[in-house]
Amino acid sequence: MGRVQDKVAIITGAASGLGFAAARLLLKEGAKVVITDVNREVLDSMPDRLNDFSQSQFQTLFHDVTQEDSWVELINKTENDQGKINILVNSAGISLGADVVSTDFDIWKKVHHVNLDSVFLGCKYAVPIMGKYGHGSIINISSISGIVAGWNTAAYNSSKAGVRHLSKSVALFCAKKGYDVRCNSIHPAFVNTPILDPIKQAFGEAEAIAKLSRQIPMNRIGDTDDVSYAVLYLASEESKFMTGSEIVLDGGLSAM
Repeated sequence: MGRVQDKVAIITGAASGLGFAAARLLLKEGAKVVITDVNREVLDSMPDRLNDFSQSQFQTLFHDVTQEDSWVELINKTENDQGKINILVNSAGISLGADVVSTDFDIWKKVHHVNLDSVFLGCKYAVPIMGKYGHGSIINISSISGIVAGWNTAAYNSSKAGVRHLSKSVALFCAKKGYDVRCNSIHPAFVNTPILDPIKQAFGEAEAIAKLSRQIPMNRIGDTDDVSYAVLYLASEESKFMTGSEIVLDGGLSAM
């Protein structure tokens, strides 16, 4: 207990999936967490879903990660309300599109707005604030698709590869400026979250999970805890010498 005691964290896309799992674990380990999402209905249910924590430990805010003014408002409000910002987890993301020929340009832009532009905006506005307080950690949720490409996911591959290299650039900038702020990325393979819903709808849940598992040397897909414990490690002082790097959680897929 207490691995991130009294730290203040912002987690985007935290109404469900990886973001929600990370929020629960950071709360359990002593952090105060600002949970943001564009799903107002799910945000409103957070007090019931997190009823084992005091409502003084978490705050829910509507936040469109693609909008610059929404980021400015979020960062300013969090600093004013909580007195500091130590952790930023850029978890919001979507998976749309197809191969490079079939992907509509509007879909290409939407995927990059949500998956990559949002990370840029979060880092741009959080870094100067986090630099004031130190012991900072930015954790960007990328994907194994940012390292190993697929023929039929052009926009997703591109956006997640961009997150990986942007994270390195941010890490080097913080080091050069003398900020005590680290920046790393996490690269999961398939994880059982709502992002897999289209595949489950197409094949049925059991067959979809079996189909994805066959692509993984460990013959299973990930669960949210596999990722949230990596978030916790990067958020804590246990990883104080790790920056500009990545944690790959893919069951051996990229080793093939």
